[in-house]
Amino acid sequence: MSAPTVLIMAAGQGTRMRSAVPKVLHPVCGRALVSWPILAAREAGAGRVAVITSPDRDISGALPEDVETVHQPEANGTGGAIRSALALIEESDTVVVLSGDVPLVSAELIAAFTATHEREGAAATVVTAVLDDPASYGRVIRSGDDTEVDRIVEAKAEGDATPEELEVKEINSGIYVFDAASLAAALPELSNDNAQGEYYLPDVLPLIRAAGGRIVPHVSADPNVVLGVNSRADLALIETEARRLILHRHMVDGVTIVDPGSTWIEADVEIAPDTRIEPGCSIIGDTKIGSGSVIGPHTTLIDSIVGEAVTVPHSYLLECVVADRCTIGPFAYLRPKAELAEGAKAGSFVEIKNSRIGAGSKIPHLSYIGDADVGEGANLGAATITANYDGFVKSRTKIGDGARTGVDTTLVAPVEIGDSAYTGAGSVISDDVPAGALALTRPEQVEIAGYAERKAARNEKDAQL
Repeated sequence: MSAPTVLIMAAGQGTRMRSAVPKVLHPVCGRALVSWPILAAREAGAGRVAVITSPDRDISGALPEDVETVHQPEANGTGGAIRSALALIEESDTVVVLSGDVPLVSAELIAAFTATHEREGAAATVVTAVLDDPASYGRVIRSGDDTEVDRIVEAKAEGDATPEELEVKEINSGIYVFDAASLAAALPELSNDNAQGEYYLPDVLPLIRAAGGRIVPHVSADPNVVLGVNSRADLALIETEARRLILHRHMVDGVTIVDPGSTWIEADVEIAPDTRIEPGCSIIGDTKIGSGSVIGPHTTLIDSIVGEAVTVPHSYLLECVVADRCTIGPFAYLRPKAELAEGAKAGSFVEIKNSRIGAGSKIPHLSYIGDADVGEGANLGAATITANYDGFVKSRTKIGDGARTGVDTTLVAPVEIGDSAYTGAGSVISDDVPAGALALTRPEQVEIAGYAERKAARNEKDAQL
């Protein structure tokens, strides 16, 4: 079988979401709903992938460049959606139909049901699931010998299904694979003579069957793959299941997740084996973590790269790069474009922004380093501050290899501290410091004898007034 064309239905209005955002663009574990079936289709080896959209809610700008779009002219049901793609169907051999609001379909499932379709020589294959409570899902009515699908009846509208049919537990997932020619022949024959007044895609099945085509079921062993989103409550349920699958995948791949119930890892995160994720962590976006690192507890990583053997307890990292064997935190805040080279340290209550910290350099605690270049092996004392903004422009600070700043040093940019230079505690450095020099800007200490006695007398006098 040649690579199938995949059609993803995404034209629904999503009114129950009560949102200005199109339903299929709501995120699930860091990906838009519609992105999940797109990625599954690509991973399964699809040829052309097209998303069927509504002209009222154009989502084409949010789709990958290699995904086609087809506009459904009016909201007239799933059959109308697929009929709007008739020209594309006629150019294909095999057509897979997915739904943009059913995100948990996997590449493995797509490969499995397309294999069933080919093996059975079917004109259409329907992915089904058996649910204890089928609720409003369409019911799969099998043929007399129970090996083929006779028809699918809708349950959500009164009058479409009989009481006996509503007792059926096997439901339609809304996922299909068709022989393209059989589908193309049946679509124009669809009728909207039903309680909803819509064109139902499942109604092509009796038409295909009447034309001599076989309709076979493929029962999914995991009923969760058919879960769809119609409301915010559905979205929460889907996200819970997606998160469980993501965590399970990482654990199978050799990552220790101490408490999955308190850990949030999004879909596109990459974690190497032998990393340990402590409780209370959120790992988001395009974050990548090397092997042997310990993340958390209670750490947030967003779109960041963390190397091997890094420790990051109780910290927040956003769009930064941390090399191997660095130590971060606790209570550190690494902001965008913070880059720490191998073995560097950003300790407790340290904030770094748009700065490069050299290999082995240490910023142990209580410091802000912004718009700076720190060399290798430097050590910045507690409360070192780079004053990098004068209200008009941001300037950079340069700190050389092996430099040492004393406690409570303020570096007023633009300024350069040379290699192996020192600053004294409590200094405000606004001029360059040559290599190997010590810079001090503290005034001489002044002592006022008897001050405490005079102050006490003044307080007593004030109290009598």
